[in-house]
Amino acid sequence: MTADNGAALPRKTYERELLRLQTELVKLQEWVRTTGARLVVVFEGRDAAGKGGTIKRVTEHLNPRIARIVALPAPTERQRTQWYFQRYVEQLPAAGEIVLFDRSWYNRAGVEHVMGFCTKEEHQRFLRQCPIFERMLVEDGVLLRKYWFSVSDAVQQERFRRRLEDPLRRWKLSPMDLESITHWEAYSRAKDEMMVHTDISEAPWYVVESDDKRRARLNMIAHLLGTMPYHEVSPTALRLPERPASTGYERPPRDLQTYVPDRTADL
Repeated sequence: MTADNGAALPRKTYERELLRLQTELVKLQEWVRTTGARLVVVFEGRDAAGKGGTIKRVTEHLNPRIARIVALPAPTERQRTQWYFQRYVEQLPAAGEIVLFDRSWYNRAGVEHVMGFCTKEEHQRFLRQCPIFERMLVEDGVLLRKYWFSVSDAVQQERFRRRLEDPLRRWKLSPMDLESITHWEAYSRAKDEMMVHTDISEAPWYVVESDDKRRARLNMIAHLLGTMPYHEVSPTALRLPERPASTGYERPPRDLQTYVPDRTADL
């Protein structure tokens, strides 16, 4: 994956290439469905690194019954007593499904570790067990892809500022996000240690330079497609039937139903 070259990608170029890649994603989806493949894509990275926007573009034209986004909340008290990976295992795909993890079991290597939500022993146990867990998934036939979205501190700060000022994106900003600014180096060290233990040949990490969101989205999607052994599946032949002749049905009077007012008439 190459680094951003500093020049913003023109919108028209971005939109044209995004549409082409999304068309290929639809083909990938149909290949997954018809072959019974199981695809897991892990999206990780710093806050405001562009994970959510990329996931949105990946799934924009996919069938939500096949491609499912998993963004788990904080574990319940019961889940805290379970094997750490257990609640993530429950979300794994069955045959013919795609699961995209908007953050994943790697929470333990990042925010939980840095913010003290887990013990040192739990963190070290995770680093030992995670490669074993992922090797088991791959050995069982799961197609596992892991992407780390890398953003500079200056760009992250600017994105936080824009979210703070934009009422449409204010919900994306949490106190935990802002606290990550003061723990920048701690998160960097945690990520480096995570990579040492979990960047394995069976399930390597792929780093996406994401200071330019447009480039990051295109690069990530193109890379994912390039790692998949998919091919175009011929669609089922469909034919639009002729509408049958009326049998005398009459629609009820409009005043018997409540309609949404036409607000567009005032525009």
